[in-house]
Amino acid sequence: MDLFFYGTLRHAPLLRLVLGCESRARTRPAALAGHAVSWAEGQCFPMMHAEPGGTARGVLVTGLSDEDIARLDYYEGGFAYELRDVTLSTDSGPARARAWFPQDGHWTPGDPWFLEDWAAIWGDMTVHAAREVMSYYPQVPAAEVQNRFTMIRMRADSRVRAATPVPASLRGDFGAGDVDIRDARRPYANFFTLEEHDLAFRRFDGTMSDMVNRAGFVGGDAVTVLPYDPVRDRVMVIEQFRFGPHLRGDPNPWVLEPIAGRIDPGESAQATAIREAREEAGLEIGALHHVADYYPTPGAVSEFLMSYIAIADLPDSAAGLGGVDHEAEDIRSHVIPFGRLMELVSTGEAGCGPLVLSAFWLLQNRDRLRGSA
Repeated sequence: MDLFFYGTLRHAPLLRLVLGCESRARTRPAALAGHAVSWAEGQCFPMMHAEPGGTARGVLVTGLSDEDIARLDYYEGGFAYELRDVTLSTDSGPARARAWFPQDGHWTPGDPWFLEDWAAIWGDMTVHAAREVMSYYPQVPAAEVQNRFTMIRMRADSRVRAATPVPASLRGDFGAGDVDIRDARRPYANFFTLEEHDLAFRRFDGTMSDMVNRAGFVGGDAVTVLPYDPVRDRVMVIEQFRFGPHLRGDPNPWVLEPIAGRIDPGESAQATAIREAREEAGLEIGALHHVADYYPTPGAVSEFLMSYIAIADLPDSAAGLGGVDHEAEDIRSHVIPFGRLMELVSTGEAGCGPLVLSAFWLLQNRDRLRGSA
């Protein structure tokens, strides 16, 4: 079977990953008349659709093995695409092939799509996501992988963000080459993944450690935002049931926290803060003041947090109930004086790390924020 690729699989790093290192497939330019390639509305990938007078340009892929086809079908099939016969034009004349089209009514075409534009924004994230997708082949059904894809993409976006260098002025100048991974397993994958590695790492004396076993939770990056009204000297904290304290045996697993949420792929941390304030508390926030970016539990959790203080108008009426129904959120917001927040930190009732950190940042910067209000 020969295939016509018009979209993201024209991106060489992605195609190599999906096909695997054993593939002997070859590509050459091709085009399909009467069609166009557009962004799938609201998505980070394209779709091909009929368009009179249009031309969908791409590559004809030949030399595909049965295993190549199976891997490609696994990757594309999970995104509600199906193969259809097409007749292409190439430099050597017409050619018959098959191409992936979205299942009828599943995606809606948006603006015209171009590979270079997509690669600049989504290329790295998509390659990271595909690496996890193909790690499930063929054990996990493609439809099940598709159900996990929102979180797969979020984890992939976190890996892209993690690649941004940060200073190493005090830390050792170590890197990926100083970790020797002998075996890697993923015993659980859904909302987050549980990764287990047998590895050795570079010691400070320059030698490699003995082989050790480590396990950790892999999630996405998230934002926390503590709204502050500098005129009234008030903050808003939210309260909700949390599974972690419940598992620990906490007799009251309803936790006081700042507003928080995971960063959607392609979304900035600031945009996440604004969106989450609306979703969780029905609150419109103003200027954002950066508190810190940090790993809350680096010993076993990949989660990375970006915390902010947000200037907001907090009358008594700002408190209430909120949350997103499809995420089963049940959130109560409280508007309290700043002094009351520090009392809650002192007694331990405010026992959420990002809330404690944000409270102490606000204690340090409160006079400045009030003076400029």
